[in-house]
This record gives sequence, structure tokens and C-alpha cells, in this order.
Amino acid sequence: MRLGIAFAGLLLAAPVMLAQQVGSLDAPAVKPKSYVLYASEEQSVAAGKRSVLELHFRVVDGFHVNSHTPKSELLIPTQIALQQAPGVKADAVEYPAGTSYSFSFDPTEKLDVYSGAFTVKVPVVATAGAHTIEGSLRYQACDHAACYPPKSLPVQVIFTAK
Repeated sequence: MRLGIAFAGLLLAAPVMLAQQVGSLDAPAVKPKSYVLYASEEQSVAAGKRSVLELHFRVVDGFHVNSHTPKSELLIPTQIALQQAPGVKADAVEYPAGTSYSFSFDPTEKLDVYSGAFTVKVPVVATAGAHTIEGSLRYQACDHAACYPPKSLPVQVIFTAK
């Protein structure tokens, strides 16, 4: 009799286990560890002159992140924070314009988001030599059904001023 009860419990649990393995059709089967990827590339700038560093990011397919100027106070903006580096004077970060996005359940509300590839520009004046700027990109990722807790992505900008 105990075997019958255990077997019945397994049959009841099977659909739950199957749903966990297969995932929902409405949401991605596996949530990525990071919704945004950073492509670190060595760059060269003119020493002692105003130059612009480009930081290239890509939002994972199926997701978007709020732009640096979201349309609601409730939404968390994408922001980059860079630490000071010796021999480098960085000016205010220049963000790209976001893209209008609306959900199918409320097409009248437009959000300002980044999806796919986007580039953040950092104007700098640097002394001659090799430099590294450390920092992080803070963002909140969403898909068509939900928004997820904010994350921070470490960023390292390596460049040479010649």
C-alpha cells in the first residue's frame, strides 16, 4: 500500500517537475546570469586632447533595459559609474537615445529602453601612456512579462593615450 501512495505522489509531482525542466512558453526557459554583456576593447586616444572612449554593451535577446531616462520614477535608469583614474579627466557620460517600447496589454504606455546593442561614450583628456578606468553599469532588465531586480555589471576600460 505504501508503494501505491508513493507512486501516486510521484504522478502528482511529475507535471510540476516537467514544467520546471521545460519552462513556461511565456518566459525564457533559462534566465541568464547577466542580462547585459560588455565587450571590453582596447582603445587609443590622443594624449592631452579631448577624446571619446566608447563602451559597447549588448542586451541579451528577449530582454530590454530601461534607458538612462526612463519615462517613470518607478523605473530604474541604466547608469554607468566610473572611478577616477590617475592621469585621466573624464567628463559626463553620454548615453544613447532609448527606443520607445510598449507592452501588448497597454499599448498606450511608452517606455524608453535599450535592447540589442548600445554604446555609451565617455569624453576624456588623458596624459600619455596606458590607462585603466574601473566602474560598473547598473541596470534593470525586463522581458515582455516582468522586470527583474537591478544588477551591476563590472566595467573595465583599457586605453592608451599617444
